[in-house]
Amino acid sequence: MVQFYSPNRRTVNRHIITVTADNLDAQGQGVARHQGKTIFVAGLLPGEQAQVQLTEEKRQFAKAKLVKRLSDSPYRVNPRCPHFGVCGGCQQQHVAPDLQRESKASVLEHLIRRETGVTVSAKPVILGPEYGYRRRARLGLHYQIKQRQLVIGFRQNQSNELVAIKECPVLRPELEQLLQPLSQCLNSLKAVKRLGHVELVLADNGPLMILRHLDPLKREDKEKLGTFSVQHNVAVYLAADETSLESLNEPPEPWYQVDGLKLVFSPRDFIQVNDQVNQQMVAQAIEWLDLQPNDNVLDLFCGMGNFTLPIGRIVQSVVGVEGVATLVANGQYNAKINNLDNISFCHENLEADIHHQPWAKLGFNKVLLDPARAGAVGVMSHIVELVPEKVVYVSCNPTTLARDSKILLEAGYQIISVRMLDMFPHTGHLESMALFSR
Repeated sequence: MVQFYSPNRRTVNRHIITVTADNLDAQGQGVARHQGKTIFVAGLLPGEQAQVQLTEEKRQFAKAKLVKRLSDSPYRVNPRCPHFGVCGGCQQQHVAPDLQRESKASVLEHLIRRETGVTVSAKPVILGPEYGYRRRARLGLHYQIKQRQLVIGFRQNQSNELVAIKECPVLRPELEQLLQPLSQCLNSLKAVKRLGHVELVLADNGPLMILRHLDPLKREDKEKLGTFSVQHNVAVYLAADETSLESLNEPPEPWYQVDGLKLVFSPRDFIQVNDQVNQQMVAQAIEWLDLQPNDNVLDLFCGMGNFTLPIGRIVQSVVGVEGVATLVANGQYNAKINNLDNISFCHENLEADIHHQPWAKLGFNKVLLDPARAGAVGVMSHIVELVPEKVVYVSCNPTTLARDSKILLEAGYQIISVRMLDMFPHTGHLESMALFSR
């Protein structure tokens, strides 16, 4: 049975004990038992015995740190990243990918069974490459006064301190190769002490960079960034705050393809970071919905149309509802450039009272939703009122997926299929999708 660690602390007996892990949780922690208590140990794999020291303890379970590993699992592999164990970005590079996926799928199955009473398989897992998959990343910037240099990197595990990143094998190679020249460029700027963070994004038509700066940039600094842009073929955008965006060298609009359609996006827009898994996810949703030419489909939390546009090529009509105005505008633009006139986008707050929103008065026979981590509790009752034939729920949080599933099950729906999505290999993130049918 999968259990979950809670951070609430109590007095800890810090003597060393010997345990053997028999499971792995979604975060990559080994799960062991000692005197009837579940012990979570980071870095320990199933079948491995180790000496550990308790660091946090509750009545039925505790957390421990690894003191000495006494045996090795055949699923233990050498991490590819030299920053593994210090950088907080990846926690599971020491775990064979097959075991990572199996453990996450088991967690998903357990949560659904615990919340709904339904036993369902989350396999086969939708997967892509284990490395070189991430097409978007946000890196912190911190100027070290004593060393007189700017550190560019990710935060340490459970810390605000930055790890200076020189390579990152989970990034797409086109982005990883920018890390060192970008560090050199930023360190050469007059404003080096007043930089916030940098985002790297790989569009299908090339890489782009967003630099957050805390003070206005001098002309000399903009020229250096412009030179970097030309030399490395990367579009550079400057952000003086969280809303403004200034482009250098007038770069073309970034875009990516999904299901053969071109989706233009703004540099700050959310896009799925794993392109190969995203392509499969969209294809699976279309297959599960069994789309027909006379269908009227509702796509909730639709973003800029990642699912909406591919669905629109098949059905009579599709309505996408999204709370972020810029995403709605880009969705409308993308429908236009792809010559899809049967798609409507609505800018509405799906956490507010939805019954008075225009889209809620329409009829739909199939529904797709892709909410944020908080889930979709505010719209589930309305989905039930629509009485759609099929519902596909795409989730980035298995806990809220399991919770929201109960509403559909109580209304007479059945869980037909569930699949785990390996969207973020080597991390504790667990993405999934589920099909419900009447």
